[in-house]
Amino acid sequence: MSKGTALVMGATGQIGRVAVRALAEDGWEVRAASRGGGEDPTWPDAVRRVRLDREDDAAVAAAVGDGVDVLVDMVAYGKEHARQLIGLGDRVGSAVVISSGAVYEDDRGRSFDTAAGPAGPPCYPVPISESLATVAPGDATYSARKIRLERELLDSELPSTLLRAGAIHGVHCRSPRELHFVKRALDGRPARILAFDGRSRFHPAHAANIAELIRLAALKPASRVLNAADPEAPTVTEISTAIDEVLGVRSEIVPVEGETESGVGLTPWSGPHPIVYDMSAAERELGYRPVTGYAESLPRTVEWIAGQLEGRDWREAFPAMTKYGDLFDYAAEDAWLAARG
Repeated sequence: MSKGTALVMGATGQIGRVAVRALAEDGWEVRAASRGGGEDPTWPDAVRRVRLDREDDAAVAAAVGDGVDVLVDMVAYGKEHARQLIGLGDRVGSAVVISSGAVYEDDRGRSFDTAAGPAGPPCYPVPISESLATVAPGDATYSARKIRLERELLDSELPSTLLRAGAIHGVHCRSPRELHFVKRALDGRPARILAFDGRSRFHPAHAANIAELIRLAALKPASRVLNAADPEAPTVTEISTAIDEVLGVRSEIVPVEGETESGVGLTPWSGPHPIVYDMSAAERELGYRPVTGYAESLPRTVEWIAGQLEGRDWREAFPAMTKYGDLFDYAAEDAWLAARG
């Protein structure tokens, strides 16, 4: 017996692919909507593909049709998308929307948005619960737009679950942080220079765990915010070591106190303070149990990244990763190591 109809917007993205499969296998009639109307080979045959421009209000309304029991939105940002969903509320039973852990701010008003400025990076409590203060809603930054999205939906009559995701990982990721260590291992680099003594922690969230939260939230409609993260938050040293093990190599860990002036040793997880999300609310409200762990999921992720790199420059394979700068300035690393004997 069908659990109802689910419309997934952003269905061919990293989380969407897994969420469509999870919902379909759980007994939902799924409409998988994406700009290209594509599919994933792991989807059951009953999944219905829909070509959809997320910015086209009429197209979104047409995809909803006479109504859906749950609308899952992977790509919503800001007030416009929130109001678009709210406007369809009479034809939507509930919504599950991906937000971000970047919305939090610490007790000094610092957040991801201040990290590069004079105020510096945030120093959050460990772990971060959903009750922690957030940035002010607005339109200027990613975080401000996400919290505005949240507020608009939570203030509406549309039951909406907002999932504040951590550092998303897994296959089909446009900007896989694991690339930092995978490429070094493949290139035979002998050392891993790690800022902040290699102790940085930025809580990962595997796409399959987020999909499980989506599946559970669809079964229990309500207006709420929940963190979305893996069962563990490994340090950068642990991540580096785990990736080496998957690829069958050994490298020397070279911890650095703080940061280097040149930026050598920084990774996509690096920061002076840990970022760890509390998952107890999801466990309590949804009965959530993670379906995978970081180390458990790593072999498939590493294999996928290595496959994408084969015969290609890393910038071509993963252009979104250029936001971190030159991740592979090996000459700078060698000079830094040589200067320290």
